[in-house]
Formats: sequence, structure tokens, C-alpha cells
Amino acid sequence: MSNLTQLDPRQLMELAVDVMRQSLPERRTDGKATPRVGAVIWRAGEDAVSACRGELREGDHAEYTLIERKLRDAPLSGAVLFCTLEPCAPGARQAPKLSCAERIVRARIKEVWVGIEDPDPTVDRRGIRYLQDNGVEVHLFDVDLQHQIRDQNRSFLEQALARAEAWEDDATALAERLSELESELSAVELRDLSPPALERYRHSANIDQDEAAFTRRLLRLGLLCEAAPGRFVPTGFGFLLFGSEPRTALAHAGVLGTIHFADGREEVRDFDGPQVFAPQEVMAWLRARLPDPIDRSQAEHVRLLDPFYEMVREAVVNAFIHRDYGIAGAKCQVVVTPDRVAVMSPGLPVEPITLEQMQSLDAPMLSRNPVLHYVFSQMNLAEERGLGLQSLRLQAARAHLPLPRYRWQPPYLVLSIYRSPEALARELAGPHVMGELTKAAADSWPAVASRHSISTRELMASTGFDERKAQRALKSLQEARLLRVIGNGPATRYAAAD
Repeated sequence: MSNLTQLDPRQLMELAVDVMRQSLPERRTDGKATPRVGAVIWRAGEDAVSACRGELREGDHAEYTLIERKLRDAPLSGAVLFCTLEPCAPGARQAPKLSCAERIVRARIKEVWVGIEDPDPTVDRRGIRYLQDNGVEVHLFDVDLQHQIRDQNRSFLEQALARAEAWEDDATALAERLSELESELSAVELRDLSPPALERYRHSANIDQDEAAFTRRLLRLGLLCEAAPGRFVPTGFGFLLFGSEPRTALAHAGVLGTIHFADGREEVRDFDGPQVFAPQEVMAWLRARLPDPIDRSQAEHVRLLDPFYEMVREAVVNAFIHRDYGIAGAKCQVVVTPDRVAVMSPGLPVEPITLEQMQSLDAPMLSRNPVLHYVFSQMNLAEERGLGLQSLRLQAARAHLPLPRYRWQPPYLVLSIYRSPEALARELAGPHVMGELTKAAADSWPAVASRHSISTRELMASTGFDERKAQRALKSLQEARLLRVIGNGPATRYAAAD
């Protein structure tokens, strides 16, 4: 029991993480790692009740222990559940066992905070989706707590594919589908897949299996399905990744590239072959056409090019694997101007992640298309879990470039990667306002605009101004309505106005 009688999500998340650490491992002879899971139920006016996996009986899920054993006779309508691992979805447990997601819905719990999604590519996000489809409001733990949960479950996460391989055959008949692309495509056969694309996956992911075992792996991942006994055909996701010509069956597949050069020329290119090749093809094209994206000395230029292109690569991969494939009339796009590279991905962030969280580059981790995410992570083209936002932060700092910025331009989520601090400053202020700033304010604005927020001391370090000159520059930027003030006193910070 805990005396957290007031609903404080952060404290209850932290309590769930603390309880998770007390989980009892199962005694197994097959080497399978079991997850550490903590769960907490909060009810208005009552003490919070917690449980960890295996607390009362070996192997029992934390949610089951709470709902069916500790609080079996308690009314849970209106309660809030905090669980460090996504509740298992319908179809993920052998009948007649109920999944944790079904138990939550039956208990009429109306709000659930989830730490991380279940990493198994055949289960990923289906528990969350089942809850949402049944009227349960779902939130995610803060990203720093997600890192702690993943760290505590490292072995469990690494064995995700091994668990999928060990499941019974009927485990693939999951009740909850995330996308129509999980089903077979009409008139598409195994021969329509590209052997070089499949070989690239096998080589990059270090898959040393014979053809029968490799086919079984693709079946387990949801990249193939069994159309008839012994007859395997690609699913939509399988054809998207490995199809020789995916747009013949999926018109919205592919990536469209456009470069607008400073001299007015334009070059376009479509990347519509197997999508496992697309990120590398886009990068090769841009490297050949944009030899100098950063205006630095030659020696430093060579060192800084890599993090710039790493940001672009991360953005292209994210656009592909996190896009909403239900928006059939839109394709991923890469649009380059002298000032920025814009990577456009159809669809808003997957619920419950918000646009505001994406714009802060501090969003919790959740995959929209877990199968795509898993394949690209196995090929070392995406972070194992998450949205790559931490990588964007790190690479921007390495390249001395502004933090990339998200915006919603229906129907696209657009990530802009700026080619210099001055480029972002010009875009945010506009040429008319820039012309009216004092020299100190104009010199300061790129440093201010490049960050989410800045203090007077940080501006002084960036520009070499003394404190008085830095404060005058900040005042001028405020008068031009380019800044908003965050906090007060010694903790005051300044950020570009929305």
C-alpha cells in the first residue's frame, strides 16, 4: 500500500518503476528471460495499491495480481492504472486465459499509463490499441522513466524475436490488428519480392538461417502470411519492405525527393523500389548533390558532415516507419532548399503521443508500425525502440546546428533540419523583422533561435557579449516579439516565440 491519495502521475509512475524492481524471476530451464513489471492502481480517496510480476504466485502478471487477487472485490470503475509494460493483448495468451488488456476493460478502469510497449513484434502496441478501442484513455510514462524500464529489462527485450519464434502457430492469429498492411495483398506472390532486398536484410541483421527457417522468421514477423497450407505470400508490410516494385500494389509507397538549388534549378527523384534500400539511396543522392551543407572551414566541414547526414538519415527512416499508411493519397517526401532539409511523413504522431511532445524533442517512445520499426532496427537503421529524438539532439549538437523542428502541415508531420543557425533565424523572424533589429540583437538571434530555450549566461558564452550587452540584445528581441520569457529571477530563460 502507498499513501498517495492524490492523483500525481509522476509520483505514481515512479512508484510503479520502484515496484518493478522487486519483480521475482521465474524458475525456467529454457533460458527465457521474463520481464520485470510493476503496476499501481490509484482510486480517489484510497491508498494506491501496487504489485509486481510474480509477487503472490510465480509467473503471475502484475496487472492480474492487482485486479484479480489484491482488489478482486473492490470497485475499480474510474480507477487509474500505472503499469511499466504494455498490458498483453487479446490473442497473446493461450485460451482460455484472458489477456491483461481484457481484464482492464472488464474492470472498467478508464485511464491507463503505460511504461513501454511489449517488444515482441507480433504483439507490439496491440494491448494499447485494444484499450483505446474500448474507451480507455492511454498515456505513456515520461521518457526518462522509459529508459529506466528498458535498462532493467535488457535481457527480456533482446529476446523478443526468440520469444516470437517459440510461440505456438496460432499466436499469429491476433485479435488486434494495427494496420491493413498486416494482411496479404491480392495478386502478390513470393516471386514479387526482391532477392537482393531480402539478402540485404539477412546480411545486415546477421541472420544465418536456412531458407525454411528464414521463411518461418518472416512469417512470425508478419511479413509473410499463409494463404493456404504450405503456400506463403507477402503481407502489405512484407511487400513494402522487400517488393521489387511495391507501388504496383501500394500506390502510396516510396519516397519522393526534390532539391531546390539556390540558382533556381530543381531536381526530382522517386525512390520507389524495395523500401529497405530507400534510406541509403536517399542519403547517396543527397551527398552527391549537396557537397557543402554546412558553411565551415574545410577541415571542420569534413568532421561535421557526418552528424548532419545522420540527422537526415534518422529523419527519413522515422518518416517511413512511423507514417500513417491509412492515408493512401500521400507519400513520404524529402524537400531540400538552400536553408533546410524538410522530411515529410503522412499523419499526426500515433496516439497518445502529442504534436507538442514531438516539437519538444522529448516525446515518449512508441512505434506506429512495430514490424517496420523492428526490421529497420535489426538493420541498424533505427533506434531499437523509440523515435530517434535523442539521436537528433546529439547529432545537432555535434554539428553545431539548430535543433530540428517539427510542425504539422496537413496531412504531413514535417521535420525541418536546418543547414545553419542563420537559416533558422531567417525563417523564424522573416526578412523585414531581421532588417529592423539592432546589430547585437541580430547577432544574438541565431544562437537564441537554435535552442528550445537559452539563459543570459548561455547567450554570453555563445556570442562573447558581456552581461549588459546580452541583456540589451534580449530586450530588443522581446520588443520585436521574437522571444517569450520562461520563469523569472535567476532562473529566467528565453525561447523563440511560437
